[in-house]
Amino acid sequence: MRAAGHRTLIWIGLSFLFALLVWKIRGTDNAVDFVTGYVIEYSLSVDNIFVFVLIFQYFRVPPIAQHRALTWGIIGALIMRGVMIGLGVALVSRFHFILYFFGALLVFTAIRMFFGKHESHDFGDSWVMRLCRKLIPVTRDFYGEHFKARIDGKWMLTPLALALIVIDIMDLVFAIDSIPAVFAITQDAFIVYTSNICAILGLRSLYFLLARLIDRFIYLKTGLALVLGFVGSKMLLSKYVHIGNGISLLVIVTTLTATILISVLVTKKRATAQKRKSNVDSLVQK
Repeated sequence: MRAAGHRTLIWIGLSFLFALLVWKIRGTDNAVDFVTGYVIEYSLSVDNIFVFVLIFQYFRVPPIAQHRALTWGIIGALIMRGVMIGLGVALVSRFHFILYFFGALLVFTAIRMFFGKHESHDFGDSWVMRLCRKLIPVTRDFYGEHFKARIDGKWMLTPLALALIVIDIMDLVFAIDSIPAVFAITQDAFIVYTSNICAILGLRSLYFLLARLIDRFIYLKTGLALVLGFVGSKMLLSKYVHIGNGISLLVIVTTLTATILISVLVTKKRATAQKRKSNVDSLVQK
């Protein structure tokens, strides 16, 4: 966790150095747009970690193999998001009303996230997994960090390959929510894509930093829902109400910081109370 923490700080530092470069070359407005988009994408990537933990638990991926699965998952995400952002920019430039559709999608996602509960996922029973198992034989055991293995003269996928496929599919699902959120800030393809890149490149380090602490962020989904609701409403009301991106950045950072601090304080208080209760119970038993 200490090494993951150091790498996470390095990735964040590099991202803000890039923001300074954007400020130097393109000016203040573009720099603020980049930072706002980066904060949105980075905070939403924490939600990815919830799902990644479930995926690795479901497929029982050994810790040593999780690094490789996340690395290739990130490479796949960069390619897929590049295609999606290119299509999104083309659609918005040709059909401006698509922004209102994006706004409605974000508001709907925010409501679902705010009132929804964590659900158990049967990743292995999805149609994609059934198709993979039907077309390509899959081994029952892991073979180190390999995605395929040669058994009895035949190439077979390993469970690590299935985990990678599910990771990329889930990232594609998350991108449907996160990319429109950045379009609420700017429709500049360069800013949208680079903010996505900077957020995704630090995702692997962030996973290993937060995987064991993910239960501490009990109100993070509430904060993310409020952020998506705010951004979606901004898109829907852009014709009538103008909210500067500087104000948007302040609202987003304040909301996320508050929900994270509240989550940490509440879980710490619960842990202390539980520890006291356990001590009392042990004394009573003695």
